[in-house]
Amino acid sequence: MARPRASSEKVKTVAENRRARFDYAIDTVFEAGIALTGTEVKSLRFGEGNIADSYAEVREHEVWLVNSNIPEFSHGNRFNHEPKRPRKLLLNAREINKLHGAVNREGMTLVPLSIYFNPRGRAKVELALAKGKKAHDKREAIKERDWQRDKARLLRQHG
Repeated sequence: MARPRASSEKVKTVAENRRARFDYAIDTVFEAGIALTGTEVKSLRFGEGNIADSYAEVREHEVWLVNSNIPEFSHGNRFNHEPKRPRKLLLNAREINKLHGAVNREGMTLVPLSIYFNPRGRAKVELALAKGKKAHDKREAIKERDWQRDKARLLRQHG
């Protein structure tokens, strides 16, 4: 269930998709568990991982994280994992149905925003239901950000 979450619940952020908030209009954010192997968890604990080009998709009533890169564990043996394999995201059935409906009917996209460890030590994915921005929306966001920066600079100088 999508619930507002305090940022203090994130203990350690491993990977962040900073470009997602620029490229997409974020609608709803979900917290999903992620099914990992042992060497993947160890790589994430060392702070390795990249979700910049990744996305999520709903296949046969399951949600999968596709194209995320968790490099092989440096001290792994022959049981090391494949770095770019699809990883299953753990959500309850109601959430999966909501995501599936939004992606199919409304043309929304599932974008991972970050991978982090919660206070219990579990790896979690912050998954957003988002709609792609057009080029003019991106230009507007850049203008707004520049204006906020200039306004802060003027306030510091004059008052």
